[in-house]
Amino acid sequence: MSSLSVYLLGFLVLTAGLAMAAHLAGVPTAWIGAGGVVMLGLGILLAVTKTRRRETPPTDAY
Repeated sequence: MSSLSVYLLGFLVLTAGLAMAAHLAGVPTAWIGAGGVVMLGLGILLAVTKTRRRETPPTDAY
């Protein structure tokens, strides 16, 4: 499994846990759905940022 997929899987588990806690706390379903979509977008953004490969600067051949 790549590090990107592991990161996304962990973030998905976190989002599901937060959604379950919000449901048990009596938060309206519409707000849980909106929060889930925001968390999913944030998870994708963070996963790509954390796992992308850095470009090495070109070396000058003098």
